[in-house]
Amino acid sequence: MKSKAWYKKQLKRKPITITRYVVQSVFLLFLLYVGVQFYRFYMHFETLGETTFVERPAAVEGFLPISALVALKVWINSGEFDQIHPAGLVLFSFFVGAGIIFRKSFCSWFCPVGTVSEWTARLGKKIFKRNFEIPTWLAWLLSPIKYLLLLFFLSMVIQMSTYSAKAFLELDYNKVSDVKMLQFFLTIGGTGLTVIAVIFILSLFFKNFWCRFLCPYGALIGLGSIFRITKIRRNEETCTNCEMCTKVCPQRLKVHKVEAVNSLNCTACMSCVEACPVKDTLNMTVVNKKVNKWFIPVAFLVMFILFVGLAKITGHWDTIISYEEWKQLIPDANYVGH
Repeated sequence: MKSKAWYKKQLKRKPITITRYVVQSVFLLFLLYVGVQFYRFYMHFETLGETTFVERPAAVEGFLPISALVALKVWINSGEFDQIHPAGLVLFSFFVGAGIIFRKSFCSWFCPVGTVSEWTARLGKKIFKRNFEIPTWLAWLLSPIKYLLLLFFLSMVIQMSTYSAKAFLELDYNKVSDVKMLQFFLTIGGTGLTVIAVIFILSLFFKNFWCRFLCPYGALIGLGSIFRITKIRRNEETCTNCEMCTKVCPQRLKVHKVEAVNSLNCTACMSCVEACPVKDTLNMTVVNKKVNKWFIPVAFLVMFILFVGLAKITGHWDTIISYEEWKQLIPDANYVGH
């Protein structure tokens, strides 16, 4: 059991990293709470009212990126904001749009899968005393996978006409897509468990395997980095090539070898900046101007709170599906097909 003094020392040495771990943990606990509440909501209708009714947590829609992608297409083309899963569209739009300025901050600060992936890597390091490196040639072969998955989903939605996209949003299938997602995990079969087990084992050996090579959502958010509004710059004159920045990077980027971190995989976790032992050798920049190392995470968190708050105030958060409609939809969700 580590002492209180040890934790204080770690907080003093790595305040941003510790803060990020705390934010990740709080957000993960919040999402677990959302999951429990949604399960209770579901069971009320599944048992035909025998269990206590609880309000459906709108935040569950954050797990419906495909529905949100279709809704975004409709919003852009027709100006009509999705009223079936509005919170999903709000969260999807914010996280993807925020990638232009905040890079993949969602992945390093909020994403529950990213959090579990990091924890798994830390567990692997305790077991094997280190995290293993994937050979460069293999990393090059694996890197396109998440972009191919992203291309598949994007092409599928882009090919839909606006009329078809609107029709999809109104389908019972889309209305209960969150319920069907829950049912999938409640009745998960051998194939699903095998996939999860393989990803878990790979993450034990190779840090953030899912995030680095397989996640299409992270790939989409990372495309915002193409504009290079924000980047981490390295002062080659003061750099000692200690490689501390590279060692702590969750995405295994070779920070010590580049003048500026322009990689689409950078999650703006700020670990490299914090780990650098030489002052002003690594700095986050916005439009090539140096900013405080806390700027990106704090601004991202503040903007997220404001964005969600605005959505709630303006009525763009809660679904229009009524209790009576849920009463009809949920008991028949198993029989609703695409």
